[in-house]
Amino acid sequence: MKQTTKTVLVYSPKYLLHKTGPDHPEVPSRLRVIKRELKKSGILENKNCLLVEPEPASIDDLKLVHDVGYIHAIKQVCSNGGGMLDKEDTVVCSESYEIARLAVGGVLKAVALVMNKKCNNGFAFVRPPGHHAGSNYPMGFCVFNNVAIAAAHLLNNYNLERVLILDIDVHHGNGTQEIFYNNKKVLYISIHEDPVEFPLTGFADELGQGKGQGYSVNVPLPYGSDDKIYVTAFNDVVAPIINQYQPQFILISAGFDSHYKDPIGNLYVSSRSYGKIFDFVLEAASKFCQGKVVAVLEGGYSLQFLGKLACAATAKMAGVEYVVKDKPYCAEPIVQKKAKFMLKQIKTVQSRFWNLK
Repeated sequence: MKQTTKTVLVYSPKYLLHKTGPDHPEVPSRLRVIKRELKKSGILENKNCLLVEPEPASIDDLKLVHDVGYIHAIKQVCSNGGGMLDKEDTVVCSESYEIARLAVGGVLKAVALVMNKKCNNGFAFVRPPGHHAGSNYPMGFCVFNNVAIAAAHLLNNYNLERVLILDIDVHHGNGTQEIFYNNKKVLYISIHEDPVEFPLTGFADELGQGKGQGYSVNVPLPYGSDDKIYVTAFNDVVAPIINQYQPQFILISAGFDSHYKDPIGNLYVSSRSYGKIFDFVLEAASKFCQGKVVAVLEGGYSLQFLGKLACAATAKMAGVEYVVKDKPYCAEPIVQKKAKFMLKQIKTVQSRFWNLK
C-alpha cells in the first residue's frame, strides 16, 4: 500500500497580488519569507511534504458563514479599484476579492486532502488572513473568515459533530467566535493578549450562548507575558479542555504574532511556546481524530522570524528536523502576578463546563 504523504502545504503566488499599501503590516513579503525559508531549509522538497495550489472558493462556500450582501459589497469595492473596507486598517486592491476567495479555497483544499486521507495534515499559507472577519463585516486585515468557512464546511459536508478551532494569534478572533457563538459543534479556544485595546472581545467571561454555551474558551494574557506564563495557561486550561472535547478535526488559526519580536503583538513568547503547542496538538489529533489537523496562517508580522516560526510548525507536522534559534524572554514580576490572577479567573469561569484542576 502506498504511504500517505504526511503534510500538504497549500500556497499560490497569486496570494502576493493582494496589495495593502506601503506602510501596512500585512504585506506580500510575509509569504515570501515563509516560502524562502521552506525552500532554504529543505522542508519544501522533503518527501513528507506535498506542495499544492488552491482553487478559488465558490460563492456557496463563502455563504456558509457570510451574508450574500457582504460578499457582493466586497466584490463591488474591489471591482471599483479597492480601498479601505473599514474605518481602521482593512485595505483591498482590485485583485483582493478573487485572492480572498483563493485564500478560502486554499484552506478548503487542505481540509479535503486530509479528510479524504490523501494527506495526514496540512498547513495553508494564505492571505489575506481571516479570523477577525464577521458574517457581515471586515476587520483587522481580514476579508473572509477562512477558518470559520472551513469549520462550517466540515459540519455541512462531512457531518462532523466536534470541530475544534484553536486560535493562537496574538489577537482574539472575534469574527470566528461570533460566527459559532451559539453552536456546540464547534469549540472555539483562543489564547491571546489582553483584548482591552483590540479587538475588544475575547475576555474570560465570553463563554458562548444558547446551545453554544461553554464552547467559547478565552484565555487573555497580560501584556508582556513570556513562555512560562503562556505554556502554563495552555497546559492548565487549553490542553485539558481539548482532551475532554475529543475533537474529530482540529483547525489552527496559526498567528505567529505572539513572538517577542513581532511589531504588532504585546506578548513575548519564543519559538519554544509554538513548538510545545504544535507538539500537543499533533499528539491530541493522533489520539482523537486520526491526526486530522489543518493549520491556517493568520497574523505574524516580524519578517525576521515569521518564516522561521512557520517552518518550525510545518516541520513538526511533517516530522522533519528544524530548529529556531531565539532567546526566551522573562516577564516582569508584576506581569507574572497579573497572569496568575487572570489564570485563576479563567479556570473558575471555565470550571462550570470543563473539569479543570
